[in-house]
Amino acid sequence: MALSRLIVVLAATVALLLFSRAEAGEIGVNYGMLGSDLPDPASVVRLLRKSGITSVRLYDTNATVLRALANTGIKVMVMLRNDELAAVAASPSVALRWVRSNVAAHYPATQIRDVEVGNEVFLKAKSLTRQLVPAMNNVHAALVRLRLDAAIKVSTPLAFTALAESWPPSSGRFRDDIAQSVMKPMVDFLRRTGSSLNVNAYPYFAYIAQPDKISLDYALGNPNPGVRDNKTGLVYHSLLDAQIDAAYFAMEKLESAGTSMVVAESKGQSGTPGVNVPETGHPHNGPRKHNGGRRLLAAGDGCPAASISNAQAYNNNLINRVLSGATGTPYRPDADMDVHIFSLFDENLKSNRPDDTENFFGLFYSNMTKVYGFDFHRAALASWCMANASAGAAALQAAMDYACGHGADCGAIQPGGTCFEPGNKLAHASYAFNSYYHRNGRARGTCDFDGAAYIVFREPAGNCDPKASRCVANAAAGEKALQEALNYACANGADCSAIQRCGPCFEPNNVTAHASYAFNNYYQRKGRAGGTCDFAGAGSVVYRAPKIGKCVLPSKVWNL
Repeated sequence: MALSRLIVVLAATVALLLFSRAEAGEIGVNYGMLGSDLPDPASVVRLLRKSGITSVRLYDTNATVLRALANTGIKVMVMLRNDELAAVAASPSVALRWVRSNVAAHYPATQIRDVEVGNEVFLKAKSLTRQLVPAMNNVHAALVRLRLDAAIKVSTPLAFTALAESWPPSSGRFRDDIAQSVMKPMVDFLRRTGSSLNVNAYPYFAYIAQPDKISLDYALGNPNPGVRDNKTGLVYHSLLDAQIDAAYFAMEKLESAGTSMVVAESKGQSGTPGVNVPETGHPHNGPRKHNGGRRLLAAGDGCPAASISNAQAYNNNLINRVLSGATGTPYRPDADMDVHIFSLFDENLKSNRPDDTENFFGLFYSNMTKVYGFDFHRAALASWCMANASAGAAALQAAMDYACGHGADCGAIQPGGTCFEPGNKLAHASYAFNSYYHRNGRARGTCDFDGAAYIVFREPAGNCDPKASRCVANAAAGEKALQEALNYACANGADCSAIQRCGPCFEPNNVTAHASYAFNNYYQRKGRAGGTCDFAGAGSVVYRAPKIGKCVLPSKVWNL
């Protein structure tokens, strides 16, 4: 009998070690099932594994799906539905039965890591607001009783509307009707149990509400000049970062006057809980009801904000960022962050209007083909370290001197070097910072320089790399020759969709710009082989990333 108990204890210990929570940020997907034509769960699990997707969030505890995910190594977030919440809040015994049936029955074969109690309760089920924290406490108590609380955490996804104010981030605060009555005990619970605040954040919706005040690149996380919080001096290059930091500041404001929290910069430390994003994304199609009428939401130039190219940019920036370990924000630079992209599939029943934007957030169509290129495998990552102009000349010079003196190869930015032009401090600092960052294996903290640099996941314009080349159009060849070569490239392997109307590289709409894009895409897809950037004299090789409108020609075609 003693030996049997010892075996049980050892087995439990091994399970805990095998399934203990990782400290690094995780990138996953939301697996919704509001579609009439979605594939069966077994096929979905094969797709997840093939795609390198290691974490999935469910909107319930569907037993068929949980069984399909068993023994796959895929981490799973499950949800107690809103219609189950009241009963669980009212009775610890009901909570225990629910956890036994829907969580313990599948664990550890299915790696359930999180239980979300309710879904955007303040927005979708307001009558349950006061029952939310009691339900969270009862679910956690059930996990404690079953000895699963160390491996499985409890939280709840908040709609971003739980914040009354979010800009600047330092002004972030929760709505008065929930701040002290619900959010304060919730944050206390999260701190006590080692859980994170979960906030659904959609920069897309913030952008379409104020396209005249928010830049599209800032919303997508593309390279941009940044936006300063004048209260803190922090500069934000990502609207998602600003939204996350607003949640951090809102949590701090819950403390009573004269008391300040000890701020934790990573999960598992005492103090302010970390912030995770269980739901974010960008639609690739569809008009949406807006301001009392239906119109195609436009991105300034008459092109839709909900487009394949914009969805690809947002989600790829996010995937690459989390996989690279760059999950910190300006206010919490060392924080870890778990993110789940909405959604795995387009779901044709998400809205009762077939062409609604809500139906078009998928990474995959329902037939399991990709809507656009992306890659969840770490080997596909690309990132660059850029100088932050707002840091000032003195800070840039000091940081550049440090980088060049500690391993960066700065020979190319000396007079006469390949990357000396343009001979200004910002360009030279970007080159030095990027060299230092890559020579240090893009490790966390190697692209900071006390705020003088930041990481981007799209190659910035002007980036110079003597070892990498691009193919651009030779304007002197004349429009006729360029058009013929452009047609050849597009018909023989180049992906020219980006230079179609409303594509990210359509502007400027001239043959030289379009030919440069097509030539470079053809050249990169051919592995930069000799003779693939000639086009009878219409193309030429360069080593600096040229910018054509808002489009930067890459030195490698990523995310195929």
